[in-house]
Amino acid sequence: MINKRIILISMGILAAAILVIVLIFSTEPTAQSEGATKESAMLVSTVPAKKGNFTPNIVATGTVRPLNDVILSPLVNGQITRRSEKFVPGGFVKKGEVLLQIDPTDYQNNLELRKSELLQAQTDLEMEMGRQKIARQELQLIGGDTLSEEQKDLVLRQPQLNAIKARIQSAQAAVNQARTNLGRSTITAPFDAHIVNQNATVGSQVSPGDNLGRLTGTDFYWVNITVPVNKLRWLDFKQDSNGIGSMVKIMNETAWGEDAFREGFLDQQIGALDDQTRLARLLVKVPDPLATEKDSTDKPKMIIGSFVEANIQAKEIEDVVRLNRDFIRSNNTVWVMKDGKLEIREVKILLNDAQYAYITEGVNNGEEVVTSNISTVTEGAALRKENDSTATSNSEE
Repeated sequence: MINKRIILISMGILAAAILVIVLIFSTEPTAQSEGATKESAMLVSTVPAKKGNFTPNIVATGTVRPLNDVILSPLVNGQITRRSEKFVPGGFVKKGEVLLQIDPTDYQNNLELRKSELLQAQTDLEMEMGRQKIARQELQLIGGDTLSEEQKDLVLRQPQLNAIKARIQSAQAAVNQARTNLGRSTITAPFDAHIVNQNATVGSQVSPGDNLGRLTGTDFYWVNITVPVNKLRWLDFKQDSNGIGSMVKIMNETAWGEDAFREGFLDQQIGALDDQTRLARLLVKVPDPLATEKDSTDKPKMIIGSFVEANIQAKEIEDVVRLNRDFIRSNNTVWVMKDGKLEIREVKILLNDAQYAYITEGVNNGEEVVTSNISTVTEGAALRKENDSTATSNSEE
């Protein structure tokens, strides 16, 4: 009896719960659309496209190296008896200045000996010429018509004359060599030079091939740079000994600061690509790299081996639109605002330099190029500029 009562009470509670749930869902309010939804065009910034003639600036990096660089070596042996005060690391010397003097005593004595040998050979020649005269007189007296040419040469002492002439030539060559060796005992600067290092001083015993020091020329340095192959056609190189190539501004912000620079010009293109980067290798020639001239004293000095930036002035490009590279979107497209709408234009880029893209097709002069990043990039999306109050539209759902 008790179990039946519990079952009835449970069924009554369940039925009441179902009734309450049905009542709640049947009386829930329904959201209704009313009024209007206001849609605003995207706010953007634009710049007008400018068409004209422009000179690109191609940026590359490279390493400073000397144009003239030699290891000074003696051509004769001996002891150093004198060293120039300028022949020290960091010193500057002019072409022809004496740097080191090797003891010349042996070479002076050898020169005098060779001169005496030459004088003796010349004296022998004079004596032989007297014998030649006597031999011709004797040949006339005995009559030489029956003698062969070889016999006549023997009678006239032609072999003896040839031998003496040979001795004179040999003696003259020996004098020339002795004079050359004496000159080589004085070691001079082969060009206007900066002394990088010095390995010999007074008292040093030197032999041919010894490293006496390193000299680099002060007239010019090279900067060895690399650029992409597709940019070569926009560069000018030196055409002859009197010409110069494209102007180049050399910068080293770390060492010189932001505003300091040196100027050079494109000199040569090396006829082989860089093995690792596959870029073209170029040589930039920089005059007076150590700022030794009077008009260069306020310019920074270049250091061999330093890493620098080169800004190359390329050939002028005519009738193109120049845009900042930041405004070129993916797949070489540009966003253009026309009649308050977004147009996605595919453009043809002739050249990219460090800052700009030079466009031949896709954007016209004066068109508004969108510079802002927008969230919805859709062809025909509504756009407005800050001073444009007409680009807002309302629509009813």
